[in-house]
Amino acid sequence: MSEDRSVDRAAEPVIADDEIRARAHDIWDRHHRPVGYDLQFWLMAERELKAERSQAVKRDNLRCLAS
Repeated sequence: MSEDRSVDRAAEPVIADDEIRARAHDIWDRHHRPVGYDLQFWLMAERELKAERSQAVKRDNLRCLAS
């Protein structure tokens, strides 16, 4: 039986492709612009941005609880 992950995915932050592209370009540049790693840098950028957004949501939730 497969798990229903629709609830988990709904909670993930949505990040615009332009934001991912800009972050991936920055990562690529910091790694001395290697050729052929487009997908790896894209996925790395996406993971970083999602982690940052998730952390921000958690901080906001804690602030609300503390108020």
